[in-house]
Amino acid sequence: MAKGGASTSNLEAENVSAQRSTSRSSSGSSSGTRAASLRSRADPFLVVCRCFGLVTALAAILCIVANVISAVLSFKDGSDIFDGIFRCYAVALAIFVVVAETEWSFITKFWKVLEYWVGRGMLQIFVAVMTRAFHDDSDEEAYLVLLQNIASYMLLACGVVYVVSGVLCIGFLKHARQKQEISRGQAVKDLEELERRRQELEALLIDQGVAV
Repeated sequence: MAKGGASTSNLEAENVSAQRSTSRSSSGSSSGTRAASLRSRADPFLVVCRCFGLVTALAAILCIVANVISAVLSFKDGSDIFDGIFRCYAVALAIFVVVAETEWSFITKFWKVLEYWVGRGMLQIFVAVMTRAFHDDSDEEAYLVLLQNIASYMLLACGVVYVVSGVLCIGFLKHARQKQEISRGQAVKDLEELERRRQELEALLIDQGVAV
């Protein structure tokens, strides 16, 4: 009778531990699924903004290349030193355009105007005009003229889009969406941390129950 009672209690303990482990695995998988779905959900508006920022940065890099080539040719031939100096300023401003698209907090801290899309667009338009100015239509540098035209018009179009979007307060909408995305990411991390701690506590309780 004692052996039968002990074996019955052991079976009950095993069933309870199995049920607990099953419920833990099912709840853990559901929590992991919720966290994965929240993490994989991307804001289409922010995706479009990132793609447009990448295009703008590419246009600014093309402007840098075109102005660097023009500056090198100007200083090398000695034909127009002032044009070379002008191109150096254009390169410096184009670098600011590229850095502004990264939204680096160190730059926006000292250049508050770059936080606003209107100011950023005006800078891009200015760099595009500097790249297009004083171009040479000679046949010897046809490739350089083509590069200047492509880079300047691309950056000009991006600048116009930035100015119009800034007037329509699209930039403020982007910042609000970014804050929501950051909050969502932090919530997912907190959920995963709570799930990990819950699993550790359940494992500890099960081990104590088996030991008893």
